[in-house]
Amino acid sequence: MPAVNPASRIPITHQIEIRVRYQETDAQGRVHHSNYANYFEMGRVEMLRASGRTYRSLEEEGIMLVVTRMTVNFHKGASYDDLLTLKTTVARAKGVRATHRYELFKEDELLADGETVVAAVDQNGKVCRLPKWLRLE
Repeated sequence: MPAVNPASRIPITHQIEIRVRYQETDAQGRVHHSNYANYFEMGRVEMLRASGRTYRSLEEEGIMLVVTRMTVNFHKGASYDDLLTLKTTVARAKGVRATHRYELFKEDELLADGETVVAAVDQNGKVCRLPKWLRLE
């Protein structure tokens, strides 16, 4: 069972499986680097869903999460139809920002790792605090 933030029941770690689709590959048959941003987004979305909440419900509360920074370290390539496991971890969630770390595996082999920082903004784009249920304080 994943670790859970006791104040909010949001998982601190979460895993999903991703099957590489043909359109995600480049002329060399490898996953194109641009898809890793989408994979990381999938990890964050499904982590939130695992808590019983959704990005849609967050936005209905008037809060959007915008990516302010993203890093990716590529170690090995993935190909069409590979089954990958993405582990998403909340490293920090305090004030207006949350930091997520990612590890993407094919079986036991690390293919990529990275990090994103998201900031909470209201519907007018003004920075606001993360909701209490989303913070690790």
